[in-house]
Amino acid sequence: MKFHLAINLERMDDATSITQVRDHTLDMVKMADKAGFEIAWAAEHHGLEMTIAPNPFQLMTWWADHTDNIRMGCGVANAAYWHPINLAGEAAMVDVLSGGRLELGLGSGAYQREFDRMKPGLAQPDSYKYLQEMLPLVQDLWKGDVQHDGEYWQFPAATSCPKPLQEKVPVWVAARSPITFDYAVENDCNIMCWPLTLPMSEAEKYRAQLDESIAKAGGWNGTFALMRHTAVYDNDADRTTSVDAVRNVLGKFGNVMMKKGEVVNGFPENVPLEQLDGNARVDPAMLEENLMLGTPDQVIAKLKQYEALGVDAFIYYASMGLDMDVQKRSMNLFINEVMPEFA
Repeated sequence: MKFHLAINLERMDDATSITQVRDHTLDMVKMADKAGFEIAWAAEHHGLEMTIAPNPFQLMTWWADHTDNIRMGCGVANAAYWHPINLAGEAAMVDVLSGGRLELGLGSGAYQREFDRMKPGLAQPDSYKYLQEMLPLVQDLWKGDVQHDGEYWQFPAATSCPKPLQEKVPVWVAARSPITFDYAVENDCNIMCWPLTLPMSEAEKYRAQLDESIAKAGGWNGTFALMRHTAVYDNDADRTTSVDAVRNVLGKFGNVMMKKGEVVNGFPENVPLEQLDGNARVDPAMLEENLMLGTPDQVIAKLKQYEALGVDAFIYYASMGLDMDVQKRSMNLFINEVMPEFA
């Protein structure tokens, strides 16, 4: 099993400075690089202090300049927010500046609140159509001149400048629905999934959907990656802090996911925990069971379950409103006590 890191510039309140967050994020990526993590993932979100990522390609370029081997993952750009020529050029520039370390992830977004501001009139469930038009177009733009007359974009002959250094840039799709699994497999894309706070059965459902798509396509050579909020601890204080942090961040996540509560100056109000259910349930025992929370031995056991399921890469999602020092202690425990079991 390979390991990836997903981390955001994250401010839970205005007492934390953006420079502190900036420096901490880079520290975590450098730790992952030295430890042999394969990919560092940068997200795209807008108008939210809990996920400061207006342009993932900026973050990836910055990280690449301070690392040696870890690959730079766009996890993921929302296809509906971009023009294909713009996205192709931005992504290719990351590949050039990083020495050929780009991993391009495309997705169809998560928060209707964000669509209401970035793409008014577009319902999130319909945004996969933009992804399906965008992906082959970007790959064609990397090859040479393209004239396009599609449903969402039209332009005369143009190409991507620059072109990627890699002959074939790995492409990833964030998948949850059968139609997206089918599209990713048919188009030779790697797949990343996030079961949110749902139990192991959700990961099993994704694997079953992937297997169905592979059977329909007659094969697939991609990578199946799964992401979970992660905190490794070896004392009761860090355990309590970690569970409390993820419950707090889920209250804010419930706000933007379900459009409950206000977002004031970029900070989402917390939805009362008793109002959260479904993908954002917050029962402490359930969180410890479902998420990648636990002692090194508990985390190893959970990872072995995913490995047995056919997960090729685990994405360590570090951003959960957790104290920065506790984040680093967790990362060190993961690197020193968990990863050697999978060497």
